[in-house]
Amino acid sequence: MNPSLSLRSTSSFSPPLAPAPPSLSASRLPSHVCLSKCKRSVGRSDLVVRNALSGREHKADGSPSPPNNIFSLEAIGAEYGEGFETFRMDGPLKVDVDYLNNKLQQCFLQRIRHAMKPDEAFGLIFSWDNVVADSHSLKMAAWRQLASEEGKELPNSEHMQRNMLRLSADHVLAKVLFWSREETEIERLKSRLSELYYENLQNLDVPVKGLKEWLDAVYTAGIPCAVVSCLDRRYMVDALDRMGLKKYFQSIVTEEDGMESIAHRFLSAAVKLDRKPSKCVVFEDDPRGITAAHNCTMMAVALIGAHPAYELVQADLAVAKYNELSVINLRRLFGPKETKFMDLQKKIIDKSPPKRKLRVDTI
Repeated sequence: MNPSLSLRSTSSFSPPLAPAPPSLSASRLPSHVCLSKCKRSVGRSDLVVRNALSGREHKADGSPSPPNNIFSLEAIGAEYGEGFETFRMDGPLKVDVDYLNNKLQQCFLQRIRHAMKPDEAFGLIFSWDNVVADSHSLKMAAWRQLASEEGKELPNSEHMQRNMLRLSADHVLAKVLFWSREETEIERLKSRLSELYYENLQNLDVPVKGLKEWLDAVYTAGIPCAVVSCLDRRYMVDALDRMGLKKYFQSIVTEEDGMESIAHRFLSAAVKLDRKPSKCVVFEDDPRGITAAHNCTMMAVALIGAHPAYELVQADLAVAKYNELSVINLRRLFGPKETKFMDLQKKIIDKSPPKRKLRVDTI
């Protein structure tokens, strides 16, 4: 048999598929196509919101349940300058601190612009907890509501309440409050605690005192800003919109970005701001976040409040309120470092040539 004839005969059984008519209803489409058409975009203007329904548990009404990693203790990250892994068409790409400092160098036109406007060369990264919003009050309200639902009592000691806010929910439930030691019960309580936090977050409409005025000054100077958190992106964008802060942040890093540590969130924010890490300033209130910023070669400004000043000594600058800051403070952070007492100094040795000895001729 002629092979060309057999090829034509077999191809005659699989005619090309015709495109679907435009009047085809959505109910007759496959399920995965319907899902992609029915997803609601929550992003507005320059804040791109990515839907992350896959792999997440859902409530009884079908809506995705919020992630319960708010009350967990995140890793600091980048202890040795390591970064995160991203994917490209030619394969995975490992992005670390040195790689970003090298690749995000300023081009010729940017150097000229930043020479005329030096403030625009910086990038500001704000942590969400107690820097943008009063998250400690939200967390304590969630703990009180959970205790009321479970018929428990919370300790009145400041030391105990401080541990409840700083430690992970697993440790607090099992070893601080002694509510349960079973994993299933602890997971249920953690999930309910996160739901209560997000319910309280939907009523938040006031930022930290002085933040809006500081962001106004930074916005006037043309310095790009980013906010990082482990929150769900939908709730965070809505909260920024209610507080009137959305226009100040050019990028946000949330739970959907898939970062595994605090330092990775800072590096992701630097990439989104198009600023190398060594030109970024992190605003934090936690010593762990300050350590993560220094691991990323970033400067750190600490807000005194949730932690006392003596726990924030490693920060490059510590302030009690935002009204103590000015754009000049940012320039001084990257200026020449002043010498301090007891620092090793090089001793300047005068190496002048020896004088010529004159001798008297006695002949």
